[in-house]
Amino acid sequence: MPTLKTILHAALVSLVLAGGTAWANTVLVWGDSLSAGYGLQIQQAWPSLLEKRIADTKLPHKVVNASISGETTSGGRSRLPAALQAHKPAVVVIELGANDGLRGLPPKLMAANLQAMIDASRQAGAKVLLVGMRMPPNYGPDYTSSFENAFKDLARSNKIRLVPFMMEGFADKRQLFQQDGIHPVADAQPIILDTIWRELAPLLRR
Repeated sequence: MPTLKTILHAALVSLVLAGGTAWANTVLVWGDSLSAGYGLQIQQAWPSLLEKRIADTKLPHKVVNASISGETTSGGRSRLPAALQAHKPAVVVIELGANDGLRGLPPKLMAANLQAMIDASRQAGAKVLLVGMRMPPNYGPDYTSSFENAFKDLARSNKIRLVPFMMEGFADKRQLFQQDGIHPVADAQPIILDTIWRELAPLLRR
């Protein structure tokens, strides 16, 4: 007669072969329209491409994309505790701040909201990847500098990984943006994924 240990082992093996759910860790993407896939089919957005890459590399993670178009750091801060409780993520990718900048909100306020989300994520046992953004030069050198540096300062003080600029490598290529000049097209999504993957992959492989 098989022992209890043998039966449990067989059950775990069956779950792994059925899809690996027994070992799944959640990557929570916490962003705005740039991660929600505004103007795209859902499978074209970079979080969907991330899910496919994770599967292709056979890492034991799943992706939950809880991004909302128009979200600010204030809104993200208020919604995050419930999401952390519901999904219990191993990693939280915080991609917020662009809408704060477009509205000209104070970078110090944005930084305070981001810090609160970093703290909440860590207290929930999750690692954090912060995704930075830059503002167009027409916002003035003082504002654009303060805005960009807010992400760098947060990453440094919290000793977390940072993607300095989500649109690195294509921000000056008009053909890779939709008509609004703000949201990247489908062809830009693999570039975004590669940029984020460089900082995210080490968190998944630890």
